Amino acid sequence: MSRVELEAISADRRPALDAMFQLYTHDFSEFWAGQDRGELPESGQFDTYPELDLYWTEPDRSAWFIRAGGHLAGFALLNRHSHSGFPADHDVAEFFVVRKHRRSGVGIEAARKLIAARPGQWEIAVVRANVGALGFWRRVAASVSPKVDELNLDDARWDGAILRFKVA
Repeated sequence: MSRVELEAISADRRPALDAMFQLYTHDFSEFWAGQDRGELPESGQFDTYPELDLYWTEPDRSAWFIRAGGHLAGFALLNRHSHSGFPADHDVAEFFVVRKHRRSGVGIEAARKLIAARPGQWEIAVVRANVGALGFWRRVAASVSPKVDELNLDDARWDGAILRFKVA
């Protein structure tokens, strides 16, 4: 496995993140089959992530590039949003690793680094249709915390699993 590093994304690097969001949205669109969302507009580019500007203006949000061997390999967005309604200090809002680096340990190492550096109550919500992601996040959570609670929501707040755990 190549060396994994995290790099805080400054506002001037927004164009690179926007480009990576096209890949992320493309991959994620398979979970929106049968829904109106996720359609490709006439421009040929998916719509911009609606809350992205907030990652440079709100102190409880942060954006990170994931690098593998020095190369861009993905991104992560962190915030304090709680899908469960219970208090949370940290939440993984979005997490993406390009296909070349999937199943190589890059994602799990990046996720562990992001989480381990931030003590407190974590919450990670995984959409029900994304079965592969749920297994990934279960492994990550178990590797950083001795006790992981898993909620299963199917309501207006969320449709899927929510992992809650504390990091010392």
